[in-house]
Amino acid sequence: MTDLIFAGNWKMHHGPTAARALIDAFLSSYEPYDDREVWFFPPAVSLTEVTRAIRGQTGLRSGAQNVYWEEKGAFTGESSVSMVRDAGAHVALVGHSERRHVFGETDTQTAKKVAAVLEGGLRPVLCVGELLEEREAGHTEAVVLRQLAAALAGVTGNSWGRIVVAYEPVWAIGTGKHATPADAAAVHHTIRDWCAQQGAPSRMPILYGGSVKPANVEELVAEEEIDGVLVGGASIDVESWRAITKVGLD
Repeated sequence: MTDLIFAGNWKMHHGPTAARALIDAFLSSYEPYDDREVWFFPPAVSLTEVTRAIRGQTGLRSGAQNVYWEEKGAFTGESSVSMVRDAGAHVALVGHSERRHVFGETDTQTAKKVAAVLEGGLRPVLCVGELLEEREAGHTEAVVLRQLAAALAGVTGNSWGRIVVAYEPVWAIGTGKHATPADAAAVHHTIRDWCAQQGAPSRMPILYGGSVKPANVEELVAEEEIDGVLVGGASIDVESWRAITKVGLD
């Protein structure tokens, strides 16, 4: 059984001071459990602060929201894998829907980032998912498989054991809507089957993202195909985040 992963993507919220305050509040009642990990994805300017705050805590990891595929150079505003690793990151988001649909990141660029993350010794969390019009047209599976095939084309051998996939239907992100647990599980099964055919472990972690809240997280992680959640807005408030990460423990 794969451990549950609760990943909080803070997006453009919480500079270093606010980040430290949130982590301190979270740690005030945190207890590690054998069946789950909690991952924090703060803004780049807060990554070092978060890393320092959780250092030595079992089951907690910090990650980068984005990386660039080059090691160094004239790329103003970007961060390399080695830079975020030096700041304490163990994992990195790749291909988040906002990178794709707000900043125009292509499948080709996403593939370069996956390769750079793996080469740099971190674990990529590859985000895939369809737009509302793609879902309504019945193209969910085709879109997700296209994104997987493009981003993971260069993955071989033992590297498959380091891949995490997050299914995040774009129409559910920040809208208050979310896929039903059964619908999400069906897409997760498709992802797992495709990845297994390429050489991935049968229990490769696959997370669900899209308007995850304390009110719906229990039914989502109850699905066998769902190995955890990638949470946006509900992760930037310590009380809702604490409730999400403790689901099933009461």
